[in-house]
Amino acid sequence: MSDKEETPENRLRKELPEEVPATEPDVTEAPEEKQPTLTGRQRLVKGLWPPRVTRAQLIVAVLLFGLGFGLAVQVASNSNSDSALRGARQEDLVRILDELDDRTQRLEDEKQGLEKQRDELENSSDQAEEARKQTVEKEKQLGILAGTVAAQGPGITMTIEDTKGTVQADMLLDAIQELRAAGAEAIQVNDVRVVANTYLTDSGKSVSVDGNKINAPFRFKVIGKPADLEPALNIPGGVVQTLEKEQATVTVERSNKIVVDALRAAKRPDYARSSSQ
Repeated sequence: MSDKEETPENRLRKELPEEVPATEPDVTEAPEEKQPTLTGRQRLVKGLWPPRVTRAQLIVAVLLFGLGFGLAVQVASNSNSDSALRGARQEDLVRILDELDDRTQRLEDEKQGLEKQRDELENSSDQAEEARKQTVEKEKQLGILAGTVAAQGPGITMTIEDTKGTVQADMLLDAIQELRAAGAEAIQVNDVRVVANTYLTDSGKSVSVDGNKINAPFRFKVIGKPADLEPALNIPGGVVQTLEKEQATVTVERSNKIVVDALRAAKRPDYARSSSQ
């Protein structure tokens, strides 16, 4: 058997690839560094610090702080009030309740008054015009009392016939005072308007009213409630009987329209002034 004959070993070597020498590792590459292992507590601390606060979280924290502070103040205030009332006597508690009831009633009355004024102003289409009308009406009322404007309304007419000349100033003054007491709002004697400071004097066989001489018959025009004025003159021992004793004739007539048109000039007081000036 010659060397050239192929044996199974030679045939196997031919079929296998040639061996490649192993490559040695490069000693120049740096070995990988191992990260240190953290414990659970260290991981928790690392997650919480430093804190990462957003703007929304900051706003929520401020709101929660304000809410907590307000609740604390409210609780403290209620605790102080409760402690004060808890130590009060029964009489003091009753007095406190009465004061609260009175205060509540006053506030309720004030509320109703303000609501009424509000409704009046709202119902008025023109507030300035309404105020002007009220001012004009008030001026007329004061003018009637002062005798500077004419007036008309229901009332009576009293006529005194004095043929004997026995009627004196004090008798006419008694008639004026009786009419005023019965509710007369405007009085005129002949052509003279009677006002608050009117005075009567005897002037010979006639009478002077505020310096104006008047003669019989004396005619009174009076505005007021006729049902009150006429009985006041006819009471026993009153004006009518006194004049009749002096042989004067007195007639009293009721009317639904009496016109008092005698006027007095408006006089400015020399010393008195309005306290609002």
